[in-house]
Amino acid sequence: MDVFRSRADPPVAARSPADDLLASAASGTPAVSVWRPSGVMAFGRRDARDDGFGRAAGIAESRGFEPIEREVGGRAVAYPGETLAFSHAVPTADASASITDRYERATEAVIGALSGLGADVVAGEPDASFCPGEHSIRVAEGGKLAGLAQRVRADAALVSGCVVVTSTDADAIAAVTEPVYDALSVRFDPASV
Repeated sequence: MDVFRSRADPPVAARSPADDLLASAASGTPAVSVWRPSGVMAFGRRDARDDGFGRAAGIAESRGFEPIEREVGGRAVAYPGETLAFSHAVPTADASASITDRYERATEAVIGALSGLGADVVAGEPDASFCPGEHSIRVAEGGKLAGLAQRVRADAALVSGCVVVTSTDADAIAAVTEPVYDALSVRFDPASV
């Protein structure tokens, strides 16, 4: 497995590591990267096509979050500073591994890592959470702290996600996500973070 070191600055460089990871996987070698973006609001493609995107990006920027568009799915995610981003690229030559299989493996890996640190976490998400999607991890009986997305090409797949690791970041995520999601007409409950 190749391990790529990523930088958090400048924020717009966030696409370059994904290309490196996918190139490695396309040549047959899985690759991984973990980094801490700081002051970034990563918008999904669906957000960027929304009529409210300009307003949402302006809100994020006015609150100190550089708006960027990410290449994997999902809705906007804020990275205040300690929240971790990760990507794992794998070859898609093995036709027996489906999108669902990759999501299940990634969910198990994140739950296993967090449980190993003493966190009481489960798969699933609370209602009206940030980056809504079925591939989420939450504190048992609590808020969402991780989400997963995928980008699949003919030769490689990239499973990416984020993990909220501090309550300070959780508060910052809630504060910026509420007006951004309002601009995008996405349901959001700040208590879900």
